[in-house]
Amino acid sequence: MKSLTRRATLAALGGALATPYLVRSARAGTAVNVGALRFVSHAPSFIAFERGYFQEAGLDVNFDFFEAAQPMAVAIASGDTDYAMTAISGGLISLADKGVAKVIGGALTEEKGISGQKILASNAAYEAGLTSPAELDGKTFGMTQAGSSFHYMGARIAAAENAELKFKPLQKTGAVIGAIKSGQIDAWSIVPHIAKPLADAGAVKIIGEVADYIPDYQVTTVFTSAKTAADEGEQTRAFLAALSRGAEDFNAALVDKSASEEEQEAIVALLAAHIYPDRALEDARAPIVNGAMRINAGLSLNRASIMDQLDWFKSENLVKADIAYETLVDESYVEARS
Repeated sequence: MKSLTRRATLAALGGALATPYLVRSARAGTAVNVGALRFVSHAPSFIAFERGYFQEAGLDVNFDFFEAAQPMAVAIASGDTDYAMTAISGGLISLADKGVAKVIGGALTEEKGISGQKILASNAAYEAGLTSPAELDGKTFGMTQAGSSFHYMGARIAAAENAELKFKPLQKTGAVIGAIKSGQIDAWSIVPHIAKPLADAGAVKIIGEVADYIPDYQVTTVFTSAKTAADEGEQTRAFLAALSRGAEDFNAALVDKSASEEEQEAIVALLAAHIYPDRALEDARAPIVNGAMRINAGLSLNRASIMDQLDWFKSENLVKADIAYETLVDESYVEARS
């Protein structure tokens, strides 16, 4: 099994991901590159890095920062990035079908009783009557790319409301934020650490919860190249064990609140440096605390949710109809539950 070059990977996806949006951090002398978004959902990676869990596992980690999920999948397949944690996308599934990518664990999940991803309306759309997801028919819904998690969420919400949506691909998360603030799109769905500050600032309106439409949604997964999964078992298990320790610290501090107040503040400060490097701590605290969603203990994987997502991508002809769950997921690394 051989990784594709970045150019070959992009060509294999039909040129849909022409701009990878990769910004490698300035740290030098690394052995393992980890893909990340500056999202609270990537907290386990940042915690494992700062607390030395990766180092204890024998890994010298460098972060590759992205602005969307699909380009991260390209970087994994091409070998530029070793491990990553982000949403299932059509690009990732297609790369798995080509034998160059594998899901090896679960991460962020929607859980009843924990504030999760929000459905947003632009102020202009809200004033025109879009006050709940029931009024989504005919509206424009933002996403990064076709086949992204935003596309999946929007489609599932629309189907439940018997609505027709017009999807608008804007490539970067930042571009979607700009579009909904300016009223260029009507609606969007996004993690709470982005949704809540936008709403609190009066830039958008929250009109619903994704969990009401996609319960137990496995929002993000951990993945790597098929070559790494096949040939680097010891390294991969060490990575997952360190990442799992980071997830445990995160859940205790910000989800279950079972950690001490001192520990909670320490986790917030640690995350702020990675997620909001240009903000003062006092400005970063609220979105981090209010944006905490469950990371699966032990990075377990919700098999039923992954299969539902795979079935949707097939039904929309975004991936081949004969791709099997086992083609996408390597369950040898992690517990999977239905």
